[in-house]
Amino acid sequence: MLVDIYIIILLFITGLLLGTIGILIGIRRPLGYKKINSKCDKCSEEYSWYELIPIISYFLSKGECPYCKRSITLWYTILEIIAGILFSLSYIIYGFSYEMIAMIILTILSIIIFVSDFKYYTILDGPLLVFSIIILILKYLFYGAKTFLLSLCSGILIFIFMYLVKLIGDAIFKRESLGGGDIKLSMFFGFFIGIRLSIISLVIGSFLAFPYAIYLILVGKEKEIPFGPFLVTGLYITFLLMEYISNFINIVF
Repeated sequence: MLVDIYIIILLFITGLLLGTIGILIGIRRPLGYKKINSKCDKCSEEYSWYELIPIISYFLSKGECPYCKRSITLWYTILEIIAGILFSLSYIIYGFSYEMIAMIILTILSIIIFVSDFKYYTILDGPLLVFSIIILILKYLFYGAKTFLLSLCSGILIFIFMYLVKLIGDAIFKRESLGGGDIKLSMFFGFFIGIRLSIISLVIGSFLAFPYAIYLILVGKEKEIPFGPFLVTGLYITFLLMEYISNFINIVF
């Protein structure tokens, strides 16, 4: 029991640190920076390592840049805390298993997508590629070649399906209906949970995005919707409820 507590605390701290790195990747990489160091957007002063300690640094600086006193958003600190909690929950729910590692990977990817898509309306190819490869390798190591090939084919088929949806949507609305990053993200869905569950997660993500789209219309901000965060939230929900959803699908069909 004591060992479990130590592991949960260690995972929480690891989640905070990797959450910070995920945030920095989401902020810096879309701008073309190879280094993921953090600096102030206003005064361009680079922060020291001790000014990037999760949670603590935000409250010590009173939510301001220590150099120019520009206000720093609380959302990044909230994302760090969420990452820490989800890392800990991965062990509480699944123990040491493939599902635990997969949940940790999904958490890091989700943090990156939330930041990059909401801030810049872009989903980075690099993290998607890296985490897709890791997931496929884990599928092979834990479940063998058959599951690996099924996951690979599922990702490709979902990618083709979403690309066809984009072509049809573009033709109907006479504008880009779905971003390329969203389509590539859907391929990760296929690698991660297979075809049937991917479609369900895409539907859930679409429903989650709907209220936000209505909000943008009501406030007169009809612009591109950062679809990625809603899609990856749908994936997270589907992953956590995967057993129940799979049983329901088997009963119905």
